[in-house]
Formats: sequence, C-alpha cells, structure tokens
Amino acid sequence: MTTLTSHPSAEVAAAPRPSRPAHRLRAWPLTGILLLYPLWWALGLGVLIFFFAAVPMLWALVRHRAAGHVVKLPPAFLLWLLFLAAVGFGLFTLGADPVGTIPGTAASRLVSYTFRLGGYCALTVLLVYAGNLERRALSQERLVRLLGWLFTITVAGGLLGMFAPRFEFTAPFELLLPSHVRNDGFVQSLVHPTAAQIMNLLGGETPRPGAPWGYTNTWGNNVCLLAGWLAVAGFCLTRRKLVKIFAAVTLLVALLPIVYSLNRGLWIGLGAMAVYVAVRLALRGRAAALGLVAVTGAAVAVALAVTPLGDVVNARVEDGKSNGVRMYTTQKAVDGMRESPLIGFGSTRSTIGGRNSIAVGESAGCGRCGNFTIGGNGQLWQLLYAHGLLGTLTYTGFFLAALWRFRRDASPIGLAGGAALVSSFTAMFWYNALVTPLALTFLAYAVLWRNQQRGFQP
Repeated sequence: MTTLTSHPSAEVAAAPRPSRPAHRLRAWPLTGILLLYPLWWALGLGVLIFFFAAVPMLWALVRHRAAGHVVKLPPAFLLWLLFLAAVGFGLFTLGADPVGTIPGTAASRLVSYTFRLGGYCALTVLLVYAGNLERRALSQERLVRLLGWLFTITVAGGLLGMFAPRFEFTAPFELLLPSHVRNDGFVQSLVHPTAAQIMNLLGGETPRPGAPWGYTNTWGNNVCLLAGWLAVAGFCLTRRKLVKIFAAVTLLVALLPIVYSLNRGLWIGLGAMAVYVAVRLALRGRAAALGLVAVTGAAVAVALAVTPLGDVVNARVEDGKSNGVRMYTTQKAVDGMRESPLIGFGSTRSTIGGRNSIAVGESAGCGRCGNFTIGGNGQLWQLLYAHGLLGTLTYTGFFLAALWRFRRDASPIGLAGGAALVSSFTAMFWYNALVTPLALTFLAYAVLWRNQQRGFQP
C-alpha cells in the first residue's frame, strides 16, 4: 500500500510569499531642511539645500507612486503647471534685447534663467512632498513647530546683524568652488554667510540684518512668513508655561531687528497680516479682535514716540533714496511687458545707464551706479517682465485660489497659513520670492492643504 506524502519543496512553493512592505514617504528630507537650516547656512548651502533636497524628495515620490500609492496634488495645481510652462517658454526669448537694456546673448542669460526655472521646479517638489507626508511621519503640529523654530533662528540672525554687522566667514562649500566661480557676485550671495548688508541709508553706512537668509529684504520677507507659526506653536499647541514665555519673549525681542532693519516692506507686511487675522476673526463673531489690533497699534505708536525706535522709523520713512530707483525699474518692467506681453523675456535685464542718463553706469569707482536690474525690485514686476501676463496671472491665480479654497479654516493653524499667504501678496510689490520666501510660502500652502485633509473642508 502506497502512502501519498507531500514533497517538502512543494509545501515551500505553495506557501504564500510575504508581501513587500509598502513604500512610505519619510519626513527626514523636509525636517532636515528646517531643523538644520542654521547648519546649512554655515556650510554655505542655505539656499542650495532646497535644490539638493528636491532630489531625494522626487525620487521618493516616484517610488511612492510605483508602489501603488496615489500622489495627491494641491488644489488649483493646473494653474501652477501653466506657470511653469510660461517660465519654460521664456527660454525662446532669452536672446531678445528689450529697448533700453544692455545687449546680450541667450547664452549669457542662461545661468540665471536655469537657476530660476530650477528653483521653481525644486520648490514644486517640496510642496507636493509636504502635502503627501502622512501624519504618522510628520504631524501637523511638528511641522508648525519647525516653522516656528525657523522664526526663532531668523530673530537670532537679526540680532547678529544688529550687534555684529560685519560678521562673515568663508563657508566650507564656498572653498570647494573654483576661485573664478567663488568670486562671482551672484554666487557669493548664495554661498557666503554674512550677518548683515551694509547700505548707504540715513546719511551714512547702515547695517541691515540679513542672516541667515542672505539679503536684508529676504530676511524681512521671511520674518512675515514665519512670525505666525511661532505664535501658534507657542500659544495654541502647548500648555507648557515655559514655552509660552519663550514665545512671548522671542516675539518682543524680534521688534528690535524688525525696526532696525529699516525694512518698510516688512512693517507693512506685518500690519497687513494683523488686519487679515482680525477681520477673519471678526467675521466669525469675534469682533474684539479688531479692537485688539487697534490697541496694539496704539501701543506700538506710543512705544515709537517715547523710545529711540521712533527716531529710527521716522528717519527711514523720510529717507526715500530707493523710491526713485524703484519707480524707474517698475516703469521699465511695465514697458517691457508691453513689448512681450504673453511670455515676457524669460529673465531679468539690466538697464543702459541710470534713471537720469544712459551715460550713468557701473564703473571701477562706482560699482552700484546705474545698470539697474529690471525685475529685481519685486516678484510682481519680475513676473510681468520675465514671464509676461501668462506667468503673472497663473502665479497669482494659484495663490489666490488657495486663499479662497481654505477661506473657512479659522483654526489657529489656518489663520497663520492664510496670513502667510497674504503677506506674500503684500511682498510682491517690493520683494522677490526665490528661493527661500517662496519655499516658506509653499510650506504655508502645504500646512493649509494638510489641514483641509484633516477635516476643514471649504
């Protein structure tokens, strides 16, 4: 009698194979940027870290999609894709020499064009990645705290610019570059850490805080974009008394570099954000918020009247050295948009001479004379000039759609995110957005988007 038995190898073959673990997005590329930003700045990678981090983020998104997961796209993303297309079409107009600009070639403008296009693409990856991170990988609260941490670092950099304005050093990454590349002015702005910009204002050399963001205007822009997150993290997401005290002290100390930065755009931006939040709260029946804004404004006015800070503010308001140049370059941007209204000229240009004469220009004795950059005095003017009406309408439309989409989110996080977007619109008239201001604007967008997925539906 024959007994039938199963061959061991058949049992092994019949056993189900363990399934491969699903690919999950990790938080480290994003948290590494935010938590370690002081380190990246010290290494000379402050701006470039967003380009480098986009590589693992993009690869992770590709693997995430290949594993069968859905990669969610932000609301109104088609508008942003159309904006990127407008930037791409600008490649074909790089060789054009608009009226009143220094002649050049497409090749001579390719570096700045590639940097700008690469920046927009890298930050697009940042937005999509942040919006797709699961909360188990990066909670909403932790992301807000990381942004609040960046505000604290910004305030510390502002104080460094006030008390040690000439502090600078050669970064390790800077040393790796060839000398002819390292000494280029544009490259220096990216990789050379400095505490402040020394400018000729108020009748003499005036230091204006810039660390860790490079330019003083970028510092002011980022103060607006980050201030709300520290307020939310310090007063709404914790019950710890020491954390609340730290947040309050940091916000108060921040007033010193905010005033001494002489940054009028920053002052206007903070005011616009306060009014926005107060109106949003008043519309939900909390009219006392408008009264609080009025009381705060009165307190600031009194403080300016009885302290030396008032003299600084009055002197800056009365000092209008930059106004003429801004009006001149703004008019040039509008004139250039009329020459190429649809897609612009792909990049910025430099004017022939100055605003009073074409004979005035840069020289060995006056490196800042004439030859002003058209599109360098505000994101709106750069959009109009470099990317035409198509780029301008799609760029602004994308963020306007976000404000409308998330308009009903009156949570503390929602109000801070909305205020950040409002500040970015305010800043468009005098600040350029690439790289770090747009990155922080996108992260505000991502926070609002993640909040909506959490249950705040428009």
